[in-house]
Amino acid sequence: MSTTSIIRTLIASVSVVASSASFAQPEKDVNLIVYGDTRFTDPGNVTATSPLARAALVARIAEERPDAILISGDLPWHGGEKDDYARFRSETEAWRSRGLRVIPALGNHEFSQCLPEACLENWWTAFPELRGKRWHAAEIARNVRVIALDTVSQLTEGSEQLTWLKDTVAGLPPAVEFVIVTLHHPPVADIQTRLRLDHNPRPNEIALAEYLKQASASSQARFIVVAGHIHNYERFLQDDVVYLVSGGGGAVPYEVDRTPPDLYKGIDFPNYHYVRLTIAAGRLKGEMYRLDEPAAPMPHFTLKDAFEVSARGSRPVASR
Repeated sequence: MSTTSIIRTLIASVSVVASSASFAQPEKDVNLIVYGDTRFTDPGNVTATSPLARAALVARIAEERPDAILISGDLPWHGGEKDDYARFRSETEAWRSRGLRVIPALGNHEFSQCLPEACLENWWTAFPELRGKRWHAAEIARNVRVIALDTVSQLTEGSEQLTWLKDTVAGLPPAVEFVIVTLHHPPVADIQTRLRLDHNPRPNEIALAEYLKQASASSQARFIVVAGHIHNYERFLQDDVVYLVSGGGGAVPYEVDRTPPDLYKGIDFPNYHYVRLTIAAGRLKGEMYRLDEPAAPMPHFTLKDAFEVSARGSRPVASR
C-alpha cells in the first residue's frame, strides 16, 4: 500500500471515530409521576374517595406531561366493578389525549368484590399490554427502569415473584442508574400504635426490604421504592434505599403518627398529593406536591417536600 493510501485510510478511520463521538448523546432527562390509592368510581361516592381531589390530581398530572405515570395500586374502588375501570378511563381521557404512559401495580382493591380470576380479567382488560402478568418491568430510558410488583402475591424467600425480581435486578444493563419499584403495601412506613395498626408493614413486604438491602449493596443502580395503601405521604432512607409512601390519590385520607425515621415532618391534613421524580445528569430529584383545597374553583398545589439522590459514581447528594 502506498504512503498516500495509508494516509487516506488513517484519515477515514479518524473521521469514523469523530463521527461516532459527535453522535454520542447524554442521557435524556426523565420525568415520572408516582402516586396511588385513587379509587376511581362513581363520582356520587364521596365517602370512600374524593371525586374533586381525584379530578384535580388527574388534571394537574396531565399538565406535567411526564414520561410515565406510576400508580401504586387501588386504582379502582372495587376491582370487581367494570364500571370503576370505565370511570378510570373516562376521567383520565386527558392522559390518553396527550399519549401519557400509565404503569400500574396491583393493590388489594383490585381484588375487591370478585374472584381473583375475574378481578385479573378486569385489570388486564384495562391494561391489555400486561395480559398474563401480575408483576412486570418497563424501560423508561437507557438509565431508568421501573419494576411493578404485586403485593397480593408472595414476596418472601423462594417465592416465584421474588425469584423473578432477583433475576431482573441481576440482569440490569450497566447503564441503568435508577430503579423505581412501585407496589401497593409499603415495606417501610411509620409504625402505628394508635391508628390503623392493620396498615403497618407486613412480613411479606418486610422480606422485600431485606432483599433490597442486599441488592442495594451490590448493584450499580440506586433503588427508589414507592408504595401506597396508607392514604398519606411518608419518606424514609433505609439501607441506602429511598422508601416513599404516596397514597394521596383521592381515597379517604388517613392520619398518621409520624415516627423519627420519617424524613417528612409535615402536619397538613388531608394530604392529597402526587410525587414528581426528575432524573437528569446522574441525579434523581423528588418533589411532593400537595393539593391545598380540593373544592377550590382553581385547584392549587404547593411543594411540600423535596429530596435528591445521586447515581453510583456521581458526587453524593444528601437526601434531606
